[in-house]
Amino acid sequence: MKTILEICREVADLAAVKRPNDLFNENSQQESIFLSVAKSALDSMMRYGDWEELTKEGSLRTVCGKSQYIISEFAPDFYSLLNNTIFIKDSQERVIGAITPQQWMAEKYFHSPSNNIKFKIQNGRFVFLDPPPAGVKIVFQYRSNHIVWDFNTFEEKSVLTANTDVPIFDEYLVKLNILWRWLKRSGLDYTEEFNEYQRELKKRYGSALATQDIDLAGGIREQQEGITDAVKISFKNQ
Repeated sequence: MKTILEICREVADLAAVKRPNDLFNENSQQESIFLSVAKSALDSMMRYGDWEELTKEGSLRTVCGKSQYIISEFAPDFYSLLNNTIFIKDSQERVIGAITPQQWMAEKYFHSPSNNIKFKIQNGRFVFLDPPPAGVKIVFQYRSNHIVWDFNTFEEKSVLTANTDVPIFDEYLVKLNILWRWLKRSGLDYTEEFNEYQRELKKRYGSALATQDIDLAGGIREQQEGITDAVKISFKNQ
């Protein structure tokens, strides 16, 4: 567990430059560059995909007659929705999902009303096609925008604010990411470092995906009657 300053110091050693002492020293151009590069590195990793480290569960309780809900009010760190993870939490555990703009228009203007709950995400809001019944608990998984946590308070944050902030991502991966970006920013050749980062990035991200269940039944399960259990094979890390 290393702080962002400690990681940047290791990068400085690899790049054979002076170690930074305070990433937030506005009077030092070199340390300001390290901070800028570190922010870019963490932001790019957050946007890369649905990391296990960023996956969280949120919930929404519906209100009678209300069709729009501001996401920041029930999931302040929301970045993006994880597909196929939306459930109505009741005895049937019904699945609902987001629809595309094309589907939205078709459902709104050409299809007859149904009991299905459908929504889209627009301007930081959950917008339901029709107001759902009151008191329905909708649970979902989403990608958080928190990229670091405070070393002292363990509070998760969406932006670097202190030298002691600890990245949520693997520290080695963060170091490689900062290194190639620092070399590029300095006008130096970064090809080898960039390729090494890309290899490690895909390996670390792929290893997390490999632990998920793979549903071999797929859409066939929904079409066949009397089948209640899906056939799944779980691939786990050895």
